[in-house]
Amino acid sequence: MTPPEDEAPRSAAFFDLDKTIIATSSATAFSRPFYAGGLITRGDVLRTAYAQAAFLLGRADHDQTERLRAQLSALAVGWDVAQVSQIVAETLHELIDPVVYAEAVTLIDEHHEAGRDVVIVSASGAEVVEPISALLGADRVIATRMTVEDGRYTGDIDFYAYGENKATAIRELAAAEGYDLASSYAYSDSVTDAPMLAAVGHAFAVNPDRVLRRLAATSGWGVLTFSRPVSLRARLAPPAPVVTAGAVAVGLVVATVAWRVVARARARR
Repeated sequence: MTPPEDEAPRSAAFFDLDKTIIATSSATAFSRPFYAGGLITRGDVLRTAYAQAAFLLGRADHDQTERLRAQLSALAVGWDVAQVSQIVAETLHELIDPVVYAEAVTLIDEHHEAGRDVVIVSASGAEVVEPISALLGADRVIATRMTVEDGRYTGDIDFYAYGENKATAIRELAAAEGYDLASSYAYSDSVTDAPMLAAVGHAFAVNPDRVLRRLAATSGWGVLTFSRPVSLRARLAPPAPVVTAGAVAVGLVVATVAWRVVARARARR
């Protein structure tokens, strides 16, 4: 069934998660509570911290990213899925709120206002990505899915949302939901997401390194800089009364005048 001629086709906005919406790696952001929960050792924490540092500095190439994926998969063998979900739910605001880019939140709002679905596309596991996506108000999620047997991870991967796999999943979702990819948008910080960016009509490189910046220039993609964190909890809370410096100054003046009036009145008695 084709839409009426005067009705624009549906479109979507596809966002990478790590270093595009949040200024960190979602795969390693929960290492501290995982350690507290007995899922990983102190050595595992140090190794994931090192991997995250390389990632944040833009020094994690394809091979390093693959090694990190293999390391995290190996660590997860035998983990209880319910325990992982509980830890993520309990620490989500504490760990993710402070590292969300305000610019990304604004873009998500703008796409929703324009009638587009927002889809988070991440190589991190669905157990981590889905709660973060719900927090952000996203409509769909494409994420890595790990094999589960008897409520525990086996260490195998059913679907790895990385590289070309992201583009394939986007095309499949577009076919299922009726998205017109030519009028859709995509955002990512990583050159490994080039297939994802090339799959839509409006692509943007976010905080790109030199390689991605050059590719964006030759491909005609936009370039954006995200730098301002925002607290989603504060953003969603009712606005508090704004107390400006001017208001404080006025209050001090009124208090001083009132004190002088009272003092003079007492002196006359």
